[in-house]
Amino acid sequence: MTDLLYDADEEALRGSVRALLAAHAPWQRTLAAVDTDEPYDAALWRRLVDQTGVTGLAVPTELGGAGAGFREVAVVLEELGRAVAPVPFLGTVVATRALLACGESTLLRQVAAADRDVALAVGFATTPEAVTGTVTVGPGPTLSGRVVGVADTAPHCLLLVPAGDGLYAVDAAEPAVRRTPVVSLDATRPVVDLDFSAVPARPVAVGAVAATAVTSALTAGAALLASEQVGVAQWCLDTTVDYVRQRRQFGRPVGSFQAVKHRLADLWVELTEARAVARYAAASAAGSEAPLAAALAQAYCGPMAVRAAEVCVQLHGGLGFTWEHPAHLYLKRAKSTAIAFGTADRHRAALARLVDLPAPPLVRPVPHGGADR
Repeated sequence: MTDLLYDADEEALRGSVRALLAAHAPWQRTLAAVDTDEPYDAALWRRLVDQTGVTGLAVPTELGGAGAGFREVAVVLEELGRAVAPVPFLGTVVATRALLACGESTLLRQVAAADRDVALAVGFATTPEAVTGTVTVGPGPTLSGRVVGVADTAPHCLLLVPAGDGLYAVDAAEPAVRRTPVVSLDATRPVVDLDFSAVPARPVAVGAVAATAVTSALTAGAALLASEQVGVAQWCLDTTVDYVRQRRQFGRPVGSFQAVKHRLADLWVELTEARAVARYAAASAAGSEAPLAAALAQAYCGPMAVRAAEVCVQLHGGLGFTWEHPAHLYLKRAKSTAIAFGTADRHRAALARLVDLPAPPLVRPVPHGGADR
């Protein structure tokens, strides 16, 4: 039985990350940055890497990492979701999982030492079972082609690109790599289209190893994204409870009205259930149950985060709809993550296949005005 509780080390990690984000990533700073050309907070990312070693959490100790595992990674993602922090940690984790599956020790050492940012060049909405190659391999080897909708790619990171029957490493700073920004609902997580024009590449893995690495990485991404969604929902619930305690209408706090109490109580129950699902997914992210746990997590946690953000906006009244209040940042983050690594419907379908659940019987439409014969 997976222990869903947080241990002392995980709570200590949470405290460190939360304190750093409170000091260097207040929502006012994040809100101001989304109107600029550089919504990523490079200084914040460097502080996270240098002071808490987040990039090396899942890397084995013999390769210079912390050897902690994905449960600790999930704790960091909860806090980053709670702060809608504009840093590429999720993309780094996904790429790290791919490198772990490949056994690529050299690049893993660089990731653990924070010498290089890495990202998997796959569309953010790609489901683990639906990876299709859009990049071709030429002589050299070189890569040519286009990948659309890629998130968490810094301009100078190392890209892991699925191409042909292999996985290749490409320097994003190469002149033959063109980044085209895409208008995204969530400005705190920029999305780009990547074009490769005979760019030099280094093979990382080929054949079944490469395919397994990409699938494992996207599966882990779906599983761990649930923890970020829990963090988003937790902020929405906490902030809304604080607000309805203080906001008065008809001579009494808004939170004293039964309808408001019921909505927040229902949200608390959903969030508690989602946290259990997310903890299970994080604990299973590197094991044989990873596909099942990831499908379960995204089937439940994505819609839950959206509902939490909607409740936050609605119960803040007119204030919640203003640009000056951060509620819209959380709603946009929740909405965008609800389609990341596949929609909830796709994950429910995957979950049904994984547990061998038969499809529902076909229902014939009833003709208008009479019974079906």
